[in-house]
Amino acid sequence: MSDWAVILGASSGFGAATAIELARAGINIAGVHLDRRATLPQVQEVIEEIQATGVEVEFFNRNAAKSETRQEVISRLQELSGEDGRVKILLHSLAFGVLKPVIATDTDEALDQAQLELTLNVMASSLIFWAQDFLGAGLLKRGSQIFAMTSSGGHSQWPNYGAVSAAKAALESYIRQLAVELAPAGIAANCIQAGVTDTAALRKIPGSQGMLDLALSRNPHARLTEPPDVARAIRRLGLTESSWMTGNVIRVDGGEDITA
Repeated sequence: MSDWAVILGASSGFGAATAIELARAGINIAGVHLDRRATLPQVQEVIEEIQATGVEVEFFNRNAAKSETRQEVISRLQELSGEDGRVKILLHSLAFGVLKPVIATDTDEALDQAQLELTLNVMASSLIFWAQDFLGAGLLKRGSQIFAMTSSGGHSQWPNYGAVSAAKAALESYIRQLAVELAPAGIAANCIQAGVTDTAALRKIPGSQGMLDLALSRNPHARLTEPPDVARAIRRLGLTESSWMTGNVIRVDGGEDITA
């Protein structure tokens, strides 16, 4: 069987670290990302590090929320692996949302319907459509593992974080639903709740330095979470063939969230 990990959001942060870690474990990597010309050299560095492990690697610079992207990835995986292909690990690590207040004195500064729906679609609902299409194509099979990146923002609030917080809460609900519906097929679905991590995505959040300082002050390990911490956890959890651990929010944060 030809096993693949499909990483949504593969060019940086948790996605890139996980792609590299899984490649070191011998898993072929298909990465979906959306990068402009300025950040493509960074993407190429990730690809080259994966290639150095000797596995197959395919990266798609496409919008992961589009149905045509899903079909392109499916067609390529089927072309490379035939009927023996399996998406062993599907990681949803998309960080694209609108960071605006829900309520503002100037209503033009407040979150509008289109922005809210865009955030929920990319950061949450897109997971469902990837799972549906992979299952329909016969790529999700017994032993497959689905992971979605959540955060403490799924159950706590921060200024301008309302849409993203709602998306994280929805993502956790979707994972529970997938866990229930995919259990008979022997497929597991879990959320990974990473601790606060100094990534490019986090730096876009207004007041992010305050988030970093607070997390550092209360983490029992006296440091922030780093992408390789999460990647190593996904490797350990994702390589099992068991689906018995499913429907969870698994904290990979050094104990940060329990000290709140």
